[in-house]
Amino acid sequence: MIDFIGILTRTWIGLHAPAGAQIQSAPLVATPAAGSAATAAVAPSAGAAVDNVQKFYAGIKQVTAKFRQSVTNKTFGTTKDSDGKVWLAKPGKMRWDYYDAKKKDVTVNKSFISNGTTLYVVEHGNKQVVKKNLSQDLMPVAVTFLYGKGDLKTAFNSEIDASSKYGSKDDLVLKLTPKQPSAQYKNLYLVVNKSDFHVSQSIIIDSSDNVNQFRFYEPDFEKEVKPEWFEFNEASVKNYRIIDADQPRPGAGSAAAPSMPAPMPAVPAPPATK
Repeated sequence: MIDFIGILTRTWIGLHAPAGAQIQSAPLVATPAAGSAATAAVAPSAGAAVDNVQKFYAGIKQVTAKFRQSVTNKTFGTTKDSDGKVWLAKPGKMRWDYYDAKKKDVTVNKSFISNGTTLYVVEHGNKQVVKKNLSQDLMPVAVTFLYGKGDLKTAFNSEIDASSKYGSKDDLVLKLTPKQPSAQYKNLYLVVNKSDFHVSQSIIIDSSDNVNQFRFYEPDFEKEVKPEWFEFNEASVKNYRIIDADQPRPGAGSAAAPSMPAPMPAVPAPPATK
């Protein structure tokens, strides 16, 4: 079975939105003074917070958002940023379009397209497509919880992180540690909005202590998401090389699995209703 955790965490998801971007999220609740009677209401236990996070995502049907992706490599001290747009829809459908930063006009350089059954990684620069049958593999809970499935408590040990390293004083920060150790996946931090328990930041720490952070911005929960956006027609790229990751390559074992966006899209909350 393909190592989805290893695949998903090899793409580094960024924290910072582009200059001038307007981050949309539900209003934060006031933080009570330490020791006040209301503290327990906005500072639940780690287990209760995880339950509320899953409940929030179980209620999400679709979302369109822009994102900035960034990777900071601890060994080399480098950071790389990318911008793009993402569409998510239940059950298990997603599309990530990455823009070519070298071109003035918005041009898609790379896409990850999944209809929930088949994943296509379309690399326009290399004129290559890698496809993978997802029905043959079990997606990790770190992905399926986004669509209201799976149990984070079963896959992770959780605790409240009080180090103030991530998030602000108005946020609740969860530290999740996989119950089954992974070479690629040491810890996951979720910065959670106390008002509705949507995840505003996600920080992945890998085995080499590289730190992966991401944020979505300008979310839209009402805009139409068409089913055909999650389909890919191989005939539309006749001059591209098509690689089937499920088929073994002579002398090389199976084809290299495509790297995908990080497993914890920090989908912002919808605008607060009046």
